[in-house]
Amino acid sequence: MEDRENGKKPKKSVTVCGYPLSIFFIVVNEFCERFSYYGMKAVLVLYFRYFLRWDDDLAITIYHTFVALCYLTPILGAIVADSWLGKFKTIVYLSIVYTLGQVVMAISAIHDITDANKDGTPDNMTFHVALSMVGLILIALGTGGIKPCVAAFGGDQFNEHQEKQRSTFFSIFYLSINAGSLLSTIITPILRAQECGIYSQQKCYPLAFGVPAALMVVALIVFIVGSRMYTKVAPKGNIMLEVCKCIWYAVKNRFRNRSSSIPKREHWMDWADEKYEKLLIAQIKMVLKVLFLYIPLPMFWTLFDQQGSRWTLQATTMDGDFGLLVIQPDQMQTVNPILILGFVPIVDSVIYPLIAKCGLNFTPLKRMTVGMFMAALAFIAAALVQLQIDETLPVFPASNGGQIKVFNLVGATVDVSVGGQNFTLDPFMSNSKYLSFEGKINIDINKTSMPLVLTNGTRRSVVIDQTFPNSTSYEDMTAKPEQGENAIRFLNGLGENVNVTSLGNIPSMKMSKYALVQQGSAQFDIQTVNGKCTYSIAVGFGSAYTVIIPDTFTIADCGGLRPEEDIGPNVVHMAWQIPQYFLMTMGEVVFSVTGLEFSYSQAPSNMKSVLQAGWLFTVAVGNIIVLIVAEVAQLPDQWAEYVLFAALLIFVCVVFSIMAYFYTYTDPAEVEARFAELEPEGKDNDRKRRSLELHDRKESLEEENQRKSRSSSEASSHHEAPADKATNM
Repeated sequence: MEDRENGKKPKKSVTVCGYPLSIFFIVVNEFCERFSYYGMKAVLVLYFRYFLRWDDDLAITIYHTFVALCYLTPILGAIVADSWLGKFKTIVYLSIVYTLGQVVMAISAIHDITDANKDGTPDNMTFHVALSMVGLILIALGTGGIKPCVAAFGGDQFNEHQEKQRSTFFSIFYLSINAGSLLSTIITPILRAQECGIYSQQKCYPLAFGVPAALMVVALIVFIVGSRMYTKVAPKGNIMLEVCKCIWYAVKNRFRNRSSSIPKREHWMDWADEKYEKLLIAQIKMVLKVLFLYIPLPMFWTLFDQQGSRWTLQATTMDGDFGLLVIQPDQMQTVNPILILGFVPIVDSVIYPLIAKCGLNFTPLKRMTVGMFMAALAFIAAALVQLQIDETLPVFPASNGGQIKVFNLVGATVDVSVGGQNFTLDPFMSNSKYLSFEGKINIDINKTSMPLVLTNGTRRSVVIDQTFPNSTSYEDMTAKPEQGENAIRFLNGLGENVNVTSLGNIPSMKMSKYALVQQGSAQFDIQTVNGKCTYSIAVGFGSAYTVIIPDTFTIADCGGLRPEEDIGPNVVHMAWQIPQYFLMTMGEVVFSVTGLEFSYSQAPSNMKSVLQAGWLFTVAVGNIIVLIVAEVAQLPDQWAEYVLFAALLIFVCVVFSIMAYFYTYTDPAEVEARFAELEPEGKDNDRKRRSLELHDRKESLEEENQRKSRSSSEASSHHEAPADKATNM
């Protein structure tokens, strides 16, 4: 603590049940901040896709760019906190930036701001895109900047004799991360599915972003309220900067002495010993040895983080009806944290002990290899699900042709010939499937022809009535309704006008536009001159129907209506995504937690922040790889892209296993002690050595106590939660 280090009397803190009262403000702050981040992130790709109207590729590109930025900015936050502002001020200032970003995102989602014609579609999409980008940049700077500070700041609140309480705090801290992320991933998709607006009712993205913004405001206020209770450690300089300077000096010195006449040195870092201590150089060598193993790791995060992008978009084409509840596509992400809560104790208490009893040497690097392989299997499972989805999708028109469907409103059976294909239509019926043609075709009925030009890539419905061959044709949908909604339209076969709720007046022998409805029972009020009735139609996800009103229609009971299926509903159930989430989550538990545990055991005690930065950097690079592979591959089928990512990870898995085979485990404490003894016996060096030994003993004791109580709680957070902990060790 700062006061003890300066020889001053420590500030007496208020305690509750042996814990500093200040940590409760920190835990509440972390819960609210994680709720804010994960809540916004859960609906982000759908916001890009359906509000900003971007295609899948652009939506995923911006999504992963944002995630990558969130994992690059922690390096900046750590440097600012350790070298300039200190943890408290860094958290406060960047939380303000974070809050502003969330508010800007909520404002950007208000469609009424630029909806001058009140049709529900923003007229100035550039305005909304610009606000969104500003908001995301601010959020990335805020959430990434405070990531390495909050947990470490909580650890600063404890005295040296409170190791047990500190360990318990970390468990509670990561529980708050889980609670915030899990609840927000459930709640914000529900908020998004609501409809809101001033002039027109649309999906309520302002509310889905507004609630996380409100939680971030609460997080900031709660953290500031506890200000007077905190122990605030002054910045002491960032070890990452010192490491970078030492490495740069070694590279520069080696380049200056590249002549063959100059004797070579055992390691290229030894070229820094003219300026830096041998102990520091030895510590950097150990860190570089671990960072070298990090090189293949980004590929794991490449697959892992697509749970929030590609897998969410995949869920929009599936059936989310689970009987007692209906799952939104973006809610499927909750499977990951739910499974983690169950997997962690099973893996730690059952699987690992069983492997040990079998006499197998399941080293940390072997565990990480297995975790990467399981992530690859998860994407193979996703590819198999995608193949099933593709088989159930309707065949939409190709780019060089069109499709046609014929409705018979004549009141008698007619023989129809369309482009050489002959069929019979009963009264007030249609041909069940669309017919595909290219260019100009003729529709023939009783030797009377109606020419029709099909535009490439379009679908049309032709209504045959008494005016044939002057019948009307209508342009139909060429894709499934978005976000799992259903499209319903009415074809009026009565000799009078009909008024239908949300569709307005439908003239005789005419067809209405489509009305979008949610899964379940859709109800429409139908009114004629003879009265009014309510028609109900049960719909699933992603379907489209044309409801024919025949001349036998009875207004008393809405009898006689005939729904014709234009686009079939989603038939592959979302439950089929659970196996891929199961494999990915198991891979995360084995890979992420083990990777951090291995890294800490192989790194010097004073350079854990360097490994923290390196680990977060692998997550950022992983998200960048998503952009590169998707852009370069340009595969026409989504299942093929899943297989490509799985193949790449399997290849990387093989490379990593080879690297792991040749890796030699070291004991950093022994290396540090050996180099400390080699230092000159001057007073300054004696002081440094004693300080180092005291620091090492303290670190070892704290790590041992913390590891025992946190071994299972580490993994119970998302993958950045264990990474957060690195800052405090």
